[in-house]
Amino acid sequence: MPNDKLTITILDDGTIKVEADQIGAANHKNADEFLAFLARLAGGAVDVKQRRGHHHGHQHQHEAQGA
Repeated sequence: MPNDKLTITILDDGTIKVEADQIGAANHKNADEFLAFLARLAGGAVDVKQRRGHHHGHQHQHEAQGA
């Protein structure tokens, strides 16, 4: 059974980068719902990129608060 893991990085430009290796069937829906929730909270555009050999890779950017 694979380890279900999301790696979340907030980059210097305010981009929220989420990387995932394979997510098992039991947690796949939860991961998708979490990413949708994160996108709603942060606002802005969502750019989904597929890494070679992986099904999902989500990247999200929003405007800095107070700018």
